Amino acid sequence: MNRNPQYSVIAGSGSYLPPRVVSNDDLAAELATRDIQTSDAWIVERTGIRQRHIADRGVTTSDLAVEAARRALDDAGLQPQDIDLVIVATSTPDFVFPSTACLLQARLGIKGGAAFDVQAVCSGFVYALTTADSFMRAGRSRHALVIGAEVFSRILDWNDRGTCVLFGDGAGAVVLSASEEPGILAAQLHADGSQTKILCAAGNVAYGEVVGDPFLRMDGQAVFKQAVTVLERSARAVCEEAGVTLDAVDLLIPHQANVRILNFLARKLDLPADKLVVTVDRHANTSAASVPLALDAARREGRAKAGQLVLMQGVGGGFTWGSVLARLTA
Repeated sequence: MNRNPQYSVIAGSGSYLPPRVVSNDDLAAELATRDIQTSDAWIVERTGIRQRHIADRGVTTSDLAVEAARRALDDAGLQPQDIDLVIVATSTPDFVFPSTACLLQARLGIKGGAAFDVQAVCSGFVYALTTADSFMRAGRSRHALVIGAEVFSRILDWNDRGTCVLFGDGAGAVVLSASEEPGILAAQLHADGSQTKILCAAGNVAYGEVVGDPFLRMDGQAVFKQAVTVLERSARAVCEEAGVTLDAVDLLIPHQANVRILNFLARKLDLPADKLVVTVDRHANTSAASVPLALDAARREGRAKAGQLVLMQGVGGGFTWGSVLARLTA
Protein backbone atom coordinates (compact mmCIF):
# COMPACT_ATOMS: atom_id res chain seq x y z
CA MET A 1 0.00 0.00 0.00
CA ASN A 2 1.19 3.50 -0.82
CA ARG A 3 2.43 5.15 2.39
CA ASN A 4 2.83 8.59 0.85
CA PRO A 5 0.48 11.27 2.15
CA GLN A 6 -2.65 11.64 0.06
CA TYR A 7 -6.09 13.22 0.20
CA SER A 8 -9.59 11.78 0.39
CA VAL A 9 -12.81 12.44 -1.49
CA ILE A 10 -16.41 11.36 -0.97
CA ALA A 11 -16.88 8.88 -3.82
CA GLY A 12 -20.44 7.80 -3.05
CA SER A 13 -23.22 7.81 -0.49
CA GLY A 14 -26.17 5.69 0.53
CA SER A 15 -28.84 5.54 3.17
CA TYR A 16 -31.45 3.24 4.63
CA LEU A 17 -34.49 3.94 6.78
CA PRO A 18 -36.69 1.28 8.38
CA PRO A 19 -39.94 0.94 6.42
CA ARG A 20 -42.22 1.69 9.38
CA VAL A 21 -43.06 5.40 9.42
CA VAL A 22 -44.54 6.78 12.65
CA SER A 23 -46.25 10.14 12.23
CA ASN A 24 -46.76 12.57 15.09
CA ASP A 25 -50.45 11.64 15.11
CA ASP A 26 -49.54 7.94 15.32
CA LEU A 27 -47.20 8.63 18.21
CA ALA A 28 -49.71 10.85 20.01
CA ALA A 29 -52.34 8.12 19.77
CA GLU A 30 -49.94 5.54 21.18
CA LEU A 31 -48.90 7.80 24.06
CA ALA A 32 -52.55 8.57 24.83
CA THR A 33 -53.09 4.90 25.69
CA ARG A 34 -50.67 5.56 28.58
CA ASP A 35 -52.34 8.83 29.59
CA ILE A 36 -49.48 10.86 28.11
CA GLN A 37 -50.69 13.85 26.14
CA THR A 38 -48.99 15.27 23.07
CA SER A 39 -50.04 16.31 19.57
CA ASP A 40 -48.72 16.92 16.08
CA ALA A 41 -48.96 20.67 16.64
CA TRP A 42 -47.04 20.48 19.95
CA ILE A 43 -44.22 18.44 18.40
CA VAL A 44 -43.94 20.45 15.18
CA GLU A 45 -43.92 23.79 16.99
CA ARG A 46 -41.10 22.78 19.31
CA THR A 47 -38.98 20.60 17.04
CA GLY A 48 -40.07 20.77 13.39
CA ILE A 49 -40.43 16.96 13.40
CA ARG A 50 -43.43 15.52 11.56
CA GLN A 51 -42.52 11.84 11.40
CA ARG A 52 -39.79 9.33 12.16
CA HIS A 53 -38.81 5.84 11.02
CA ILE A 54 -38.83 3.18 13.74
CA ALA A 55 -37.18 -0.22 13.40
CA ASP A 56 -39.18 -3.30 14.31
CA ARG A 57 -38.12 -5.23 17.40
CA GLY A 58 -35.21 -7.48 16.56
CA VAL A 59 -33.84 -5.20 13.82
CA THR A 60 -30.29 -4.25 14.72
CA THR A 61 -27.96 -1.40 13.92
CA SER A 62 -25.91 -3.66 11.65
CA ASP A 63 -29.10 -4.56 9.74
CA LEU A 64 -29.59 -0.89 8.88
CA ALA A 65 -25.89 -0.25 8.30
CA VAL A 66 -25.44 -3.06 5.78
CA GLU A 67 -28.21 -1.71 3.55
CA ALA A 68 -26.82 1.83 3.62
CA ALA A 69 -23.31 0.48 2.95
CA ARG A 70 -24.42 -1.51 -0.09
CA ARG A 71 -26.11 1.55 -1.57
CA ALA A 72 -23.02 3.68 -0.98
CA LEU A 73 -20.82 1.07 -2.66
CA ASP A 74 -23.17 0.97 -5.66
CA ASP A 75 -23.10 4.75 -5.87
CA ALA A 76 -19.30 4.76 -5.79
CA GLY A 77 -19.07 1.96 -8.37
CA LEU A 78 -17.02 -0.21 -6.02
CA GLN A 79 -17.20 -3.78 -4.74
CA PRO A 80 -16.94 -4.83 -1.07
CA GLN A 81 -13.48 -6.32 -1.72
CA ASP A 82 -12.24 -2.83 -2.67
CA ILE A 83 -12.79 -1.62 0.91
CA ASP A 84 -9.83 -1.73 3.29
CA LEU A 85 -11.31 0.26 6.21
CA VAL A 86 -14.72 0.14 7.90
CA ILE A 87 -15.71 2.66 10.56
CA VAL A 88 -19.18 2.64 12.09
CA ALA A 89 -20.34 5.53 14.25
CA THR A 90 -23.04 4.37 16.64
CA SER A 91 -24.28 4.67 20.20
CA THR A 92 -26.55 1.64 19.79
CA PRO A 93 -24.19 -1.20 18.77
CA ASP A 94 -25.53 -4.71 18.30
CA PHE A 95 -23.34 -6.00 21.14
CA VAL A 96 -20.78 -4.88 23.69
CA PHE A 97 -18.38 -6.67 21.36
CA PRO A 98 -17.59 -7.56 18.63
CA SER A 99 -17.94 -4.11 17.12
CA THR A 100 -20.78 -3.35 14.73
CA ALA A 101 -18.07 -2.55 12.16
CA CYS A 102 -16.74 -6.12 12.37
CA LEU A 103 -20.26 -7.52 12.04
CA LEU A 104 -20.81 -5.30 9.00
CA GLN A 105 -17.47 -6.28 7.51
CA ALA A 106 -18.43 -9.96 7.75
CA ARG A 107 -21.88 -9.40 6.24
CA LEU A 108 -20.35 -7.60 3.26
CA GLY A 109 -17.70 -10.28 2.77
CA ILE A 110 -14.80 -7.93 3.46
CA LYS A 111 -11.68 -9.39 5.08
CA GLY A 112 -8.35 -8.12 6.27
CA GLY A 113 -8.77 -4.38 6.59
CA ALA A 114 -9.29 -2.51 9.83
CA ALA A 115 -12.83 -2.34 11.23
CA PHE A 116 -13.92 -0.51 14.37
CA ASP A 117 -16.70 1.55 15.95
CA VAL A 118 -16.58 5.20 16.97
CA GLN A 119 -18.76 6.40 19.85
CA ALA A 120 -19.32 10.15 19.91
CA VAL A 121 -23.14 10.02 19.92
CA CYS A 122 -24.63 12.59 17.51
CA SER A 123 -21.14 13.78 16.50
CA GLY A 124 -20.17 10.21 15.62
CA PHE A 125 -20.25 10.47 11.84
CA VAL A 126 -18.14 13.64 11.82
CA TYR A 127 -15.65 11.91 14.14
CA ALA A 128 -15.62 8.79 11.94
CA LEU A 129 -15.21 10.76 8.70
CA THR A 130 -12.32 12.72 10.16
CA THR A 131 -10.68 9.49 11.34
CA ALA A 132 -11.00 7.88 7.91
CA ASP A 133 -9.57 11.00 6.26
CA SER A 134 -6.58 10.79 8.62
CA PHE A 135 -5.98 7.16 7.58
CA MET A 136 -5.89 8.25 3.94
CA ARG A 137 -3.63 11.22 4.53
CA ALA A 138 -1.22 8.76 6.17
CA GLY A 139 -1.44 6.44 3.15
CA ARG A 140 -3.02 3.62 5.17
CA SER A 141 -6.29 3.27 3.28
CA ARG A 142 -7.50 3.51 -0.30
CA HIS A 143 -11.27 3.03 0.07
CA ALA A 144 -13.16 3.32 3.35
CA LEU A 145 -16.75 2.75 4.34
CA VAL A 146 -17.82 5.38 6.88
CA ILE A 147 -21.24 4.78 8.37
CA GLY A 148 -23.52 6.38 10.94
CA ALA A 149 -26.21 3.95 12.09
CA GLU A 150 -28.58 3.92 15.04
CA VAL A 151 -31.57 2.11 16.51
CA PHE A 152 -32.28 4.78 19.11
CA SER A 153 -35.79 3.43 19.68
CA ARG A 154 -34.09 0.76 21.82
CA ILE A 155 -32.94 3.28 24.43
CA LEU A 156 -35.92 5.65 24.59
CA ASP A 157 -38.25 5.94 27.54
CA TRP A 158 -41.59 5.82 25.73
CA ASN A 159 -43.27 7.28 28.81
CA ASP A 160 -41.21 10.49 28.53
CA ARG A 161 -42.78 12.69 25.86
CA GLY A 162 -39.91 15.16 26.18
CA THR A 163 -37.49 12.70 24.57
CA CYS A 164 -39.40 9.90 22.84
CA VAL A 165 -40.91 12.27 20.25
CA LEU A 166 -37.47 13.51 19.17
CA PHE A 167 -35.69 10.44 17.84
CA GLY A 168 -35.81 7.95 14.99
CA ASP A 169 -33.81 5.07 13.53
CA GLY A 170 -31.74 4.92 10.35
CA ALA A 171 -28.34 4.60 8.70
CA GLY A 172 -26.29 6.69 6.31
CA ALA A 173 -23.01 5.81 4.66
CA VAL A 174 -20.30 7.27 2.47
CA VAL A 175 -17.41 5.74 0.60
CA LEU A 176 -14.26 7.77 1.14
CA SER A 177 -11.56 7.19 -1.48
CA ALA A 178 -7.94 8.26 -1.73
CA SER A 179 -7.26 11.04 -4.21
CA GLU A 180 -4.43 13.22 -5.45
CA GLU A 181 -6.71 16.23 -5.01
CA PRO A 182 -8.33 17.16 -1.69
CA GLY A 183 -12.01 16.54 -1.11
CA ILE A 184 -11.94 16.82 2.67
CA LEU A 185 -10.44 20.28 3.05
CA ALA A 186 -10.45 20.68 6.83
CA ALA A 187 -11.84 19.07 9.96
CA GLN A 188 -11.97 19.88 13.65
CA LEU A 189 -13.15 17.73 16.56
CA HIS A 190 -13.82 18.78 20.15
CA ALA A 191 -15.28 17.53 23.42
CA ASP A 192 -16.07 18.77 26.91
CA GLY A 193 -16.50 15.85 29.28
CA SER A 194 -17.67 18.13 32.09
CA GLN A 195 -21.01 18.43 30.25
CA THR A 196 -21.85 14.71 30.33
CA LYS A 197 -25.05 15.06 32.34
CA ILE A 198 -26.96 17.28 29.92
CA LEU A 199 -27.35 14.39 27.45
CA CYS A 200 -26.66 10.82 28.46
CA ALA A 201 -27.84 7.23 28.72
CA ALA A 202 -26.03 6.35 31.90
CA GLY A 203 -27.15 2.75 32.46
CA ASN A 204 -25.19 -0.39 31.71
CA VAL A 205 -25.27 -4.14 32.16
CA ALA A 206 -23.07 -5.55 34.93
CA TYR A 207 -23.12 -9.04 36.44
CA GLY A 208 -26.13 -9.87 34.29
CA GLU A 209 -28.25 -6.99 35.57
CA VAL A 210 -29.14 -3.50 34.35
CA VAL A 211 -27.31 -0.98 36.53
CA GLY A 212 -28.41 2.66 36.54
CA ASP A 213 -30.86 4.31 34.17
CA PRO A 214 -30.80 2.61 30.76
CA PHE A 215 -32.80 5.31 28.99
CA LEU A 216 -31.71 8.45 27.18
CA ARG A 217 -32.06 11.58 29.34
CA MET A 218 -31.64 15.13 28.14
CA ASP A 219 -31.69 18.68 29.46
CA GLY A 220 -33.14 20.24 26.32
CA GLN A 221 -32.44 23.88 27.17
CA ALA A 222 -28.83 23.19 28.10
CA VAL A 223 -28.28 21.15 24.93
CA PHE A 224 -29.80 23.92 22.77
CA LYS A 225 -27.56 26.57 24.33
CA GLN A 226 -24.41 24.47 24.00
CA ALA A 227 -25.21 23.30 20.48
CA VAL A 228 -25.69 26.69 18.84
CA THR A 229 -22.65 28.13 20.60
CA VAL A 230 -20.16 25.39 19.73
CA LEU A 231 -21.48 24.80 16.20
CA GLU A 232 -21.12 28.46 15.26
CA ARG A 233 -17.60 28.56 16.67
CA SER A 234 -16.66 25.29 14.96
CA ALA A 235 -18.03 26.39 11.58
CA ARG A 236 -15.97 29.55 11.62
CA ALA A 237 -12.84 27.72 12.77
CA VAL A 238 -12.98 24.98 10.14
CA CYS A 239 -13.52 27.52 7.34
CA GLU A 240 -10.57 29.55 8.63
CA GLU A 241 -8.45 26.38 8.66
CA ALA A 242 -9.37 25.71 5.04
CA GLY A 243 -8.77 29.32 4.03
CA VAL A 244 -12.31 29.93 2.79
CA THR A 245 -15.01 32.34 3.86
CA LEU A 246 -18.34 31.21 5.23
CA ASP A 247 -20.21 32.75 2.33
CA ALA A 248 -18.32 30.37 0.02
CA VAL A 249 -20.09 27.41 1.62
CA ASP A 250 -22.76 26.05 -0.74
CA LEU A 251 -24.54 23.75 1.73
CA LEU A 252 -24.67 23.54 5.50
CA ILE A 253 -25.53 20.06 6.80
CA PRO A 254 -25.67 20.18 10.60
CA HIS A 255 -26.75 17.39 12.91
CA GLN A 256 -30.51 17.13 12.53
CA ALA A 257 -31.71 17.52 16.13
CA ASN A 258 -34.23 20.34 16.12
CA VAL A 259 -35.30 22.75 13.39
CA ARG A 260 -34.99 25.66 15.83
CA ILE A 261 -31.30 24.88 16.33
CA LEU A 262 -30.76 24.57 12.58
CA ASN A 263 -32.46 27.85 11.72
CA PHE A 264 -30.80 29.72 14.60
CA LEU A 265 -27.38 28.41 13.54
CA ALA A 266 -27.88 29.43 9.91
CA ARG A 267 -28.85 32.95 11.00
CA LYS A 268 -25.81 33.26 13.26
CA LEU A 269 -23.60 32.23 10.35
CA ASP A 270 -25.40 34.62 7.97
CA LEU A 271 -26.21 31.75 5.61
CA PRO A 272 -29.47 31.96 3.64
CA ALA A 273 -32.16 29.34 4.17
CA ASP A 274 -31.58 27.81 0.74
CA LYS A 275 -28.08 26.75 1.84
CA LEU A 276 -29.40 24.84 4.88
CA VAL A 277 -30.22 21.14 4.49
CA VAL A 278 -33.14 20.08 6.71
CA THR A 279 -34.31 16.48 7.03
CA VAL A 280 -35.28 16.46 10.70
CA ASP A 281 -38.94 16.88 9.69
CA ARG A 282 -38.80 13.51 7.90
CA HIS A 283 -36.25 11.56 9.91
CA ALA A 284 -36.35 13.12 13.40
CA ASN A 285 -33.05 12.94 15.30
CA THR A 286 -31.18 9.83 14.17
CA SER A 287 -28.02 10.67 16.15
CA ALA A 288 -24.86 9.51 14.31
CA ALA A 289 -26.94 8.68 11.22
CA SER A 290 -28.41 12.17 10.79
CA VAL A 291 -25.59 13.88 8.87
CA PRO A 292 -24.94 11.08 6.33
CA LEU A 293 -28.71 10.63 5.88
CA ALA A 294 -29.05 14.36 5.16
CA LEU A 295 -26.03 14.35 2.82
CA ASP A 296 -27.38 11.42 0.85
CA ALA A 297 -30.85 12.99 0.66
CA ALA A 298 -29.33 16.24 -0.63
CA ARG A 299 -27.36 14.36 -3.28
CA ARG A 300 -30.37 12.31 -4.42
CA GLU A 301 -32.55 15.42 -4.56
CA GLY A 302 -29.97 17.26 -6.69
CA ARG A 303 -29.14 19.88 -4.06
CA ALA A 304 -25.63 18.59 -3.36
CA LYS A 305 -23.58 18.50 -6.56
CA ALA A 306 -20.02 17.94 -7.65
CA GLY A 307 -17.90 21.03 -7.13
CA GLN A 308 -19.92 22.34 -4.21
CA LEU A 309 -18.46 23.16 -0.83
CA VAL A 310 -20.34 21.35 1.94
CA LEU A 311 -20.01 21.97 5.67
CA MET A 312 -21.05 18.98 7.81
CA GLN A 313 -21.40 19.37 11.58
CA GLY A 314 -22.15 17.13 14.53
CA VAL A 315 -22.97 17.87 18.15
CA GLY A 316 -24.00 15.42 20.83
CA GLY A 317 -23.60 13.74 24.17
CA GLY A 318 -20.20 13.63 25.70
CA PHE A 319 -20.39 16.63 25.17
CA THR A 320 -18.90 16.34 21.66
CA TRP A 321 -18.90 18.46 18.53
CA GLY A 322 -17.02 18.92 15.29
CA SER A 323 -17.08 20.01 11.65
CA VAL A 324 -15.86 18.68 8.32
CA LEU A 325 -15.55 20.93 5.26
CA ALA A 326 -15.58 19.00 1.98
CA ARG A 327 -15.53 19.78 -1.73
CA LEU A 328 -17.86 17.29 -3.40
CA THR A 329 -16.41 15.48 -6.41
CA ALA A 330 -19.32 13.12 -7.08
